[in-house]
Amino acid sequence: MSNSDEVQVPWGKGIIGYVAEHGETVNIPDAYQDRRFSDEIDKLTGYKTKSLLCMPIHNSDGQIIGVAQAINKSPGGAIFTEDDEKVLQMYLPFCGIAISNAQLFAASRKEYDRSRSLLEVVNDLFEEQTDLEKIVRKIMHRAQTLLKCERCSVQLLEDIESPVVKFTKSFELLSPKCSGDTESSFKDSMEKSSYSDWLINNSIAELVASTGLPVNISDAYQDPRFDAEADQFSGFHIRSVLCVPIWNSNHQIIGVAQVLNRLDGNQFDDADQRLFEAFVIFCGLGINNTIMYDQVKKSWAKQSVALDVLSYHATCSKTEVDKFKAANIPLVCELGIDKLSFDDFSLDVDAMITAALRMFMELGMVQKFKIDYETLCRWLLTVRKNYRMVLYHNWRHAFNVCQCMFAMLTTAGFQETLTEIEILALIVGCVCHDLDHRGTNNAFQTKTGSALSLLYGTSATLEQHHFNHAVMILQSEGHNIFSNLSSREYSDLMQLLKQSILATDLTLYFENRNTFFELVNKGEYNWNVKAHRDMCRSMLMTACDLGAVTKPWEISRKVAELVTSEFFEQGDRERSELKLTPSAIFDRNRKDELPGLQLEWIDGICAPLYETLVKINSKLQPMVDLIRANRAKWEELNNERQRSQSESKPTSHCSSDATETTSCSLEDTHFSAGDPPKPAS
Repeated sequence: MSNSDEVQVPWGKGIIGYVAEHGETVNIPDAYQDRRFSDEIDKLTGYKTKSLLCMPIHNSDGQIIGVAQAINKSPGGAIFTEDDEKVLQMYLPFCGIAISNAQLFAASRKEYDRSRSLLEVVNDLFEEQTDLEKIVRKIMHRAQTLLKCERCSVQLLEDIESPVVKFTKSFELLSPKCSGDTESSFKDSMEKSSYSDWLINNSIAELVASTGLPVNISDAYQDPRFDAEADQFSGFHIRSVLCVPIWNSNHQIIGVAQVLNRLDGNQFDDADQRLFEAFVIFCGLGINNTIMYDQVKKSWAKQSVALDVLSYHATCSKTEVDKFKAANIPLVCELGIDKLSFDDFSLDVDAMITAALRMFMELGMVQKFKIDYETLCRWLLTVRKNYRMVLYHNWRHAFNVCQCMFAMLTTAGFQETLTEIEILALIVGCVCHDLDHRGTNNAFQTKTGSALSLLYGTSATLEQHHFNHAVMILQSEGHNIFSNLSSREYSDLMQLLKQSILATDLTLYFENRNTFFELVNKGEYNWNVKAHRDMCRSMLMTACDLGAVTKPWEISRKVAELVTSEFFEQGDRERSELKLTPSAIFDRNRKDELPGLQLEWIDGICAPLYETLVKINSKLQPMVDLIRANRAKWEELNNERQRSQSESKPTSHCSSDATETTSCSLEDTHFSAGDPPKPAS
């Protein structure tokens, strides 16, 4: 019988339901005169029931497994007799045996199919253990085949050790047997918001992940644990839900697997749940193996980076430490390091060490945090040694960023607003913010698939490396300038230090600056609000990192040329190694476009930052004045370039006739500026 021919009768309803519930024989001469009779089936079929004989069918254990019903004895109008009851009663045991055998065969066949599917899952796991997304897709496909459901999803926890349930990755698969309307509705909801966002916020999945217990819901809208609003938003109507935890080999929950809506419209039964739980055991093994493989890859990458670093860098010598430990440290006024317009090229490499020592002493960091002076000398010298000899992102740049922060703290007065622990984190962050920079940016790491990108991913790749390298130096013997801090101070400082270094990633700057600008422009910025304070420190780090643009013209121009030269070297590598055409700022063949690029850089990135900071500290006005003066210089150079290009164009040979002249045109003079230069990683 096809599903369309089936008529489902509720338990205990009508004569059939009554016999199934009570196990009694019912013989009725006139069905419509019996209150137990339900005429719903007659209405569905158009058949008129008169006499009726109904008996239960038992299996070998005496359990009721069905009901036999004889309707309208022939000839018309006759009723079923006791002899009819005896005949039917003799026949039904054979029916019971046949039905039981059929059920056993169906169950056996079902178990065979399920066992085969589980074996196929195991085979899939052995075939693919290197790509998490691929293995999860295979798992979901098998789950849909096994449980015959409309949708399957797998969600993985961000941190299996954390008591707070938060999913970091979500995968979902829609059955191809779903109707086109459902798929269309689902696609419409995808345009409004990511369906994965709904999955990640699924309250049932969170419940299963937190309790470790499976959830089997037969009617989602009748269950208080179900979020009906999310269902309505997605456009995918959920009827039944089966959700179970995924365990790793250490019996820790690493995620949840969920199936929705059986294709036949029924609910997920106990057999489905047992099968799904067995299935998910294999899923957990496969996912765990894939995660372990990824960890091994990252460990290899970390080792590769570490070996690369160690092969290039070394700590400073004792002779150098003794030299600076005994050196006379000039005063701030002698060095000029308190000036916002400080000359970035005025000190040699050794003088920058003594100037850095003076900054720590002048800010009271040595006294406040009981920093051992010899350790401070050793740390600064090793940090200097761990900057590579690249054109721009080198020790001089690190020192200049630190000097800019020092001037902002002292001359501009931010020292009066920030705490001592914040000041220490900012100064150390400036010194370390570009440690081990290779002269190439984050995008280049991704394009080349470098060990750094494999280790840290594509988000703030270099900045994460700079921070970890800073930590490595601090943890080296004789380099821990924070050794006398309390455990609480140390913990707070390391968080602030990480935030400071990561803030030099311009991607994070763009994510936060609109919020910061709006707070300041509306007069709502408040130093006492932690989020506001965090944003301001990050903005100060960016302002110092880009500080060369606020220096006197000759200094600012020289820095811009150094940055561009370093970018050209990256562009040369992109062209030779990756066979790519670099963007304008990295393209040596387009170096004449520098003035225009600098205008874009100032207008789009730098000027808005300093013009906003000056609103919360008017002592920064000299920086704003200089950036405007420098902009005027770049604009003048850009205008000269455009005039030169216009004058160098060949004379147009057009007719002197006015009507013909209008048809002549000179070569298009538009140039693509490309990406603005970034003087920090």
